[in-house]
Amino acid sequence: QVQLVESGGGSVQAGGSLRLSCAASGYTGTWNCMAWFRQGPGKEREGVAAVRTADPITYYTDSVKGRFTISRDYAKNTVTLQMNSLKPEDTAMYYCAGTSDCYVGSWWQPNRYSNWGQGTQVTVSS
Repeated sequence: QVQLVESGGGSVQAGGSLRLSCAASGYTGTWNCMAWFRQGPGKEREGVAAVRTADPITYYTDSVKGRFTISRDYAKNTVTLQMNSLKPEDTAMYYCAGTSDCYVGSWWQPNRYSNWGQGTQVTVSS
């Protein structure tokens, strides 16, 4: 059973930066895709970014393009999300997730991911 543990959340002012990390323990050899999702109060879970192992192709939701960068360290079995120029609307619980593969038309769908972390809170104040 693979476990995902997120870290790096916190509180920052608008315009600031945070770096989220997700450490995977266990065998992830069949995973070709890891992603970050977020869920704000009263909102649905939203795909933020995903990275494929084989290519590596990255995907981003429009609202974070140019501000967030997802990367994967295969040796350490981690995936990070560098978040710059943060905005109050980025406030949410951020979750790491993994699955066998992801594609441009579906990477953002939570039901395609089989493993999830517990989440880390990001709060951006104006």
